Amino acid sequence: MNLRSKNRINAEFSMSSMTDIIFLLLIFFMLTSNFVTPSGLPVSLPSSKTSNIVMQKISVTITPDLKYYLNEKPVAFADIEPQLAALLQDTQEGEGVVVLHVDKTVPVEHLVKVAGIATDLKAKVTLATVPTE
Repeated sequence: MNLRSKNRINAEFSMSSMTDIIFLLLIFFMLTSNFVTPSGLPVSLPSSKTSNIVMQKISVTITPDLKYYLNEKPVAFADIEPQLAALLQDTQEGEGVVVLHVDKTVPVEHLVKVAGIATDLKAKVTLATVPTE
């Protein structure tokens, strides 16, 4: 007479469902991490009570050592106007947005010069700031 049960309990643990969950979480975090695009140039922005987020089309950065960058590419001050005009030529009048990333230690005259160039080219000028806490 056979008294053994036909359904034996298997003592093994299957990790396949756990690895599926881990891979799904990994893909989720990889996709969401690409949506954050920090500015790559080291400038200490001034703080402001209200900080609006503007879709950044053209970025002009002035570093503390008075180096100019147009869309994170180094450029001489004399070359800012023609290169900015080339970038703004495809936009309609008043629709071009120039975001200024100016270090808070840079004298205001450099900010005004670049803002004046962008205004002469009929672009909207926005100053990037960090919100105060």
